[in-house]
Amino acid sequence: MFKVALGWSAAVVAATVLGSMIQTQVNLAAIARIYQPVSFGDRIGTTAFDLVSFGPTWALIVALGFLIAFLVAGGLARRWPRHRVWLFPLAGFVAVVTALLVIDAMLPITLVAAARGVFGQLLLGLAGALGGWVYLQIVPQRQKGRI
Repeated sequence: MFKVALGWSAAVVAATVLGSMIQTQVNLAAIARIYQPVSFGDRIGTTAFDLVSFGPTWALIVALGFLIAFLVAGGLARRWPRHRVWLFPLAGFVAVVTALLVIDAMLPITLVAAARGVFGQLLLGLAGALGGWVYLQIVPQRQKGRI
């Protein structure tokens, strides 16, 4: 059970950090297109700021999504153990994209600006897939007859 909790936590951290970085860089690219180029120093500073300010909110979204998605993927992996290697990354991807779509449908504004377009949603989904991959690296496959 400890490895499952550790794997889930590490997956949330990985997806949160990468997702927050993606959110920042997509937003800065939009600013650069309409205003002026953004310096490397400003990109680093803004990324650090967003990790602290946006990161906790994003972590909560990812954590809840992964809780549901990894339970489903775990059930499917017990039925089809050979497919475990892609079930968890797919679950992470689907969890993030689904969360973004649900949030967008519930709120009058887009909470995650990078998710305004399909490209940003896909990039954030890839951060979720990374989280699923991280989970696989920590949580070993269960053997038949063992819990």
